[in-house]
Amino acid sequence: MTKSALITGITGQDGSYLAELLLEKGYKVFGLRRRTSTPIMDNIEHIKNEIEFIDGDLLDQGSLVQAVKKSNPDEVYNLAAQSFVATSWDQPGITGQATGVGVTNMLEAVRYIKPEAKFYQASSSEMFGKVMETPQRETTPFYPRSPYGVAKVYGHWITVNYRESFDMYACSGILFNHESPRRGVEFVTRKVTDAVARIKLGLQSELRMGNLDAKRDWGFAGDYVKAMWLMLQQDKPDDYVISTGETHTVEELVQIAFNHAGLNWRDYVVIDPRFVRPAEVDLLLGDCEKAKQNLGWKLEVGFEQLVQMMVDSDLEKLSFEKSKRIV
Repeated sequence: MTKSALITGITGQDGSYLAELLLEKGYKVFGLRRRTSTPIMDNIEHIKNEIEFIDGDLLDQGSLVQAVKKSNPDEVYNLAAQSFVATSWDQPGITGQATGVGVTNMLEAVRYIKPEAKFYQASSSEMFGKVMETPQRETTPFYPRSPYGVAKVYGHWITVNYRESFDMYACSGILFNHESPRRGVEFVTRKVTDAVARIKLGLQSELRMGNLDAKRDWGFAGDYVKAMWLMLQQDKPDDYVISTGETHTVEELVQIAFNHAGLNWRDYVVIDPRFVRPAEVDLLLGDCEKAKQNLGWKLEVGFEQLVQMMVDSDLEKLSFEKSKRIV
């Protein structure tokens, strides 16, 4: 019997990799898509004809009810959010609504229409914020340092609450930073690799950065979506930290990216106070032992390979765009 899955945030980085994975496994994939005048489909252009799209919005309860009715899903993956941390200080209200309350709206739609469906919530390492212990694991207390992190804590705990209150199969993946060539350019990893490619091709002269000392646990998004799927294949729902167990500074990220393009980063990087967060998260490092033991999950792409992959992708894309302009 063919399984069906409903993915919110399907046009984003994680949504696109997850859709690919589920299609490969023979799922019927439905994607919740927020109505816009110019839909951004770049990440799923190659598979869009294999996906059935449903218009809806996490802030519109009625549209979510209709989406669950139409898709009749065996599994629901709630990946949609206002997911850019820096923007959450400028738009704390909409971040709280979409990233926090939106989870409740989605859970309510599932509970009302298809309570037996398995539900995945995209939690975040940003919930740990000003970390209470290192490394961070499932039992580490949360201390978020941004409106985004605060909203994610709400989304996380409301998922636990629905699991315990209504006996729903609802679980959260506390994913540490995960990147790919499909990451938006507003995120620091892609900002760096895009700038490196532009500098290499003579399209840009410098890269302005904030805090180079911040440390993150960075992995490959394609590996992390496999963990999402594995969480919903277990007999009982539970929450899992997904991470690499390694930490790297932003400076390391910059150095690897520039080196891969044959450039010295010190010749191009300018520290700009505008890019320093009001409340910085200095160190995130995850302990994913529970996921390895219980899910059998493992990493396949390392940090240096990930950064190089992103630089190569940006060089290829920008070289093609540059050649079109010349022609």
